[in-house]
Amino acid sequence: MISDASTFLIWSIVIALIFDLINGFHDAANSIATIVSTRVLKPKYAVLWAAFFNFIAMFIFTPKVADTISKIIRIEANDPAYLLIIFSGLIGAITWNLFSWWRGLPTSSSHALIGGLSGPAIVHSGWESLRWDKLLPTLEFIVLAPLIGMVLGFSMMLALYWLLRNKHPILVDRFFKKGQLLSAGLYSIGHGANDAQKTMGIVMALLLADGAISPNSELSLFNPETSWIIISCQLAMAIGTAFGGWRIVKTMGQKITKLKPIGGFCAETAGSITLFFATYAGIPVSTTHTITGSIIGVGSASSKFSRIKWGVAASIVWAWILTIPAAAITAAIFYGILIFMIKS
Repeated sequence: MISDASTFLIWSIVIALIFDLINGFHDAANSIATIVSTRVLKPKYAVLWAAFFNFIAMFIFTPKVADTISKIIRIEANDPAYLLIIFSGLIGAITWNLFSWWRGLPTSSSHALIGGLSGPAIVHSGWESLRWDKLLPTLEFIVLAPLIGMVLGFSMMLALYWLLRNKHPILVDRFFKKGQLLSAGLYSIGHGANDAQKTMGIVMALLLADGAISPNSELSLFNPETSWIIISCQLAMAIGTAFGGWRIVKTMGQKITKLKPIGGFCAETAGSITLFFATYAGIPVSTTHTITGSIIGVGSASSKFSRIKWGVAASIVWAWILTIPAAAITAAIFYGILIFMIKS
């Protein structure tokens, strides 16, 4: 079906790493929006801080999320058709990510990827091509991740307000400006672990479809056959984060609600706890949804609900709803074009 499958495989892996880089670029706001909006770090230093912790995440978490992503769709080993499906999925996800970045919307790269993979797979072999045992926990966490972040952020903010009720605001700000360096680092570890592993799963799926690895191959830093996948994906994610997506930083850090250092600390800590749990459980979640929920929870606890800019929040939610179907349709169209070109 593909005249030179090996060359196509290489290009597909390159596109996967480009997706990973764009993921870091698109989602840099998740890690640094609060630390920039509270003026703890200047943007150029904040992205480098986040990029460093993105990279070292591979030494902390085992690649359970990568295993989940590699099995979202049923893949026949050594079948070039699935190279086209995965390649089309990447194009669909990248297209939606760039469009949402241009619009300044903090959408989910994870869900764009899931939609991108699902669309061409359904076109190729119907709904039975989807692995619902892998998809359902991910779909459930579309709702659960922001809710968990919101509840944790709200609870932490209330608890700290009560504990520090007699402290001078200047002293509180000074303390939590330093604390945000820690919380932003923790969130960046969670971001780097969960998101970079999604690209690792894609690369594993590509290699399986090509027949370059067996279905039993283990993704591990200690496996010479696959260690390069982990290192290259974490590096691409870190480089993307280092370039930052400033349009989304503004939306996340300023448009939803105004944050003080204590609020930024609570939002990042709540988000990192959620991401650590999901990554440990092998569930690919949206780092964007998670930090947005955390910010809304903190904003709700630290000010009146009326001060939350619900119009901005609503537009973000609509973008979340559209992400999976939009990426799926885009990828399916691209897959159809590729099939037409090959057959003609």
